[in-house]
Amino acid sequence: MVVRVMPDTVTEQIAALSDEDWAVREEAAAMLGNLRDPRAVGPLVTLLRDEDRSVREAAIGALTAIGEPSVPVLAPCLTDSNLLVQESAASILAVIGDARVLDVLIGALSSPDWIVRMHAAKGLGRIRDQRAVAHLMPLLQDKVKAVRIDAATALAAIGDAAVPDLVAALHSKEWLVKLHAIEALGKIGSAAAVQPLLSVVFNDPDVAVRTDAVRALGEIRHPDAVEFLLTAVNELDLRPAVVEALGRIGDRRAVSMLLSIVNGSARPADSRPVDGCGDRWDQEMIVMGLAVRALGEIGDEAAIPALISALQYTATRPEASAALAKIGERAIPFLVDRLQKERDHNILFHIREALSQLGWRPNRIQ
Repeated sequence: MVVRVMPDTVTEQIAALSDEDWAVREEAAAMLGNLRDPRAVGPLVTLLRDEDRSVREAAIGALTAIGEPSVPVLAPCLTDSNLLVQESAASILAVIGDARVLDVLIGALSSPDWIVRMHAAKGLGRIRDQRAVAHLMPLLQDKVKAVRIDAATALAAIGDAAVPDLVAALHSKEWLVKLHAIEALGKIGSAAAVQPLLSVVFNDPDVAVRTDAVRALGEIRHPDAVEFLLTAVNELDLRPAVVEALGRIGDRRAVSMLLSIVNGSARPADSRPVDGCGDRWDQEMIVMGLAVRALGEIGDEAAIPALISALQYTATRPEASAALAKIGERAIPFLVDRLQKERDHNILFHIREALSQLGWRPNRIQ
């Protein structure tokens, strides 16, 4: 008696990967991704060379879904002579982020193919091993923007271990390197970066670099930056970014200065015009809106009267309404008082919007 052994689903789909019809190969690869059986890894890797793009993409999706069992087979593909295979393997390993391919991904950072470099940087960001820092740093000046961005993101993901190298990069002669280093330092949020970034704010010759340093200080949110930013706010080029940063830091020492911006007493004499859609504004009107928003983020009750007054101006009305809502129930009596006296429908709309966000029902107001 002959016993007939029926093939299982995985075996059937693996066999279908060799079918002459690309649609069958694509469907089989997708099915194997759903099944996630490690037996399919080798055959799926073979499909990374398939002449049909949809089949290759299905194989990439399946290998990514299978995950860690794919790693040992994919690692050698990063040095394959076929660049498409390199790119595919790099993209899969970047998502899996397995530490076993750390050295291979570091080597891939030197690939002539920018897509491989980009995915290698992403993968190293997922692994977060500090040994990758020195190898990622040169990519901050890569000729391809996407590679620079992913290298900076990876360094930020690695965290504190990357701070010394990133701080050293602030002295680079290349402004792009400084910008990406600053971006990464802001994302890491280390207090060790505050003083170096402040040095950039007051000493770097490039306005774009100095502005990004201010933004990074806002992301870090360390109180040591406040007094210095209160000085930097007087510089026209940095003024908008400084006001935003102070709001993010949330220190009450900034309230007095922000109020002076909102009420116009700190208006610079040389504020620059800004062309709008039929209107002509100047930069200080934008800064006023940012200051209103910052006061809402700080949440100091002393700002409520100024924010109520800011409701009368088109340039600051939406921000004032949102800021009052952020301050909370303490703003309700001021809003109700203004609601009972106001006749302008636009202002009334924003007052009711703030009260609604605070849970105050309109039918309670006579």
